[in-house]
Amino acid sequence: MKFTEGGICAAKGFKASGTYCGIKKPKASNQNPNIKHKNDICLFVSDTVCNTAAVYTQNKVKGAPITVTKSNLEKSGNKSIAVIANSKNANTCNADGVEKAQRMCQLVAEELGVPEEQVIVASTGVIGLTLPIEPIEKAVPVLAKGLCYNKNLEAATAIMTTDTVTKEYAVAFEIGDVTCRIGGMAKGSGMIHPNMATTLNFITTDCAISSELLQKALNEIVKVTYNCLSIDGDTSTNDMVCLMANGLAFNEEIVCEGKEYETFKSALYEVMANLTKMLAKDGEGATKLVMCQVSGAKDMDTAITCAKSVICSPLVKTAMFGADANCGRIMGALGYSGADIDPLKIDLSYKSAKGCIDVCRGGYVVEFDEEKAKEILLDDEITIMVNLNSGDSGITAYGCDLTYDYVKINGDYRT
Repeated sequence: MKFTEGGICAAKGFKASGTYCGIKKPKASNQNPNIKHKNDICLFVSDTVCNTAAVYTQNKVKGAPITVTKSNLEKSGNKSIAVIANSKNANTCNADGVEKAQRMCQLVAEELGVPEEQVIVASTGVIGLTLPIEPIEKAVPVLAKGLCYNKNLEAATAIMTTDTVTKEYAVAFEIGDVTCRIGGMAKGSGMIHPNMATTLNFITTDCAISSELLQKALNEIVKVTYNCLSIDGDTSTNDMVCLMANGLAFNEEIVCEGKEYETFKSALYEVMANLTKMLAKDGEGATKLVMCQVSGAKDMDTAITCAKSVICSPLVKTAMFGADANCGRIMGALGYSGADIDPLKIDLSYKSAKGCIDVCRGGYVVEFDEEKAKEILLDDEITIMVNLNSGDSGITAYGCDLTYDYVKINGDYRT
């Protein structure tokens, strides 16, 4: 398995495009016609129909695109061929939301000559603003005309909201003697606390694999990647992970579990884990990527519960921002996690590129060099290492520090 360029266009037969259509009017200071605005809508399409799997937010308040996409995949038998996605407006909590999400699918279907139920729609941005459909109606022909096999970056840019960087990752891997590829793009910076899915994430592959195994693999890998991510504890209304497989690598289709399925799952994990890490590092206002690596858990669920409790703790997050080696906050987060653990078996360490230092052994704080600990925690990538010493399971959860800028960004998000 090796990294490859191309994001959602790394796999054979996927082309993309993106453009700025003006879904959200620019601020008055940016209305100079010579200013190039960031893309706010994208389209990507497969050369042939794809087996498709998806997971969605478990927030009871769901964006209209979630409703429409779920309905379309049910009608099509989990088949899709195109995805249209916009930023700046979530199309959520709007009386005409479903109608407009359906209209977006209809526009793509008419332009490409494909069935409407094979079009996936997604939106992200401000909740509660009416989605203007006119700019989208004008943009779809432009997007269709601009489709190209190397325009993945145009699409990745179009789904950004408060993101500061695009997020793409792809790998090549072997199924038998056939080289397959899988790649994805993601957006997300704030309102991230996954529950079945997180943010907007699109993954494409040219590997031939059945819809049933595609969904099974996605469910399994989501649990140990995106669902082990938290930026601020808020589960979005529009979260979606969509996985499309067009089979154009022409490997023998994977229809049962075994060696080939495990290879595919490993490749999917590689892509989703790296996208998860990128999402965590780009948290709103964040200055540090903070990871919690739990080992020695009696089972995977215990490891996940403990790791996420630490990553989600506002007190831990602020301690990481201030480079304060306050391990009491971590012990507290483990204690209230709800996991069945023995506090007197817990070992804690901090690790970064600057070194590693033990701060707790057998549930008790040990003497350590505060200056050395501070040096370690001043790095921009920190791992909180927790050994529960009660089994063989482990997991890494991903998050970031909590800074003054997070409040600034979200205090005036709409204005």
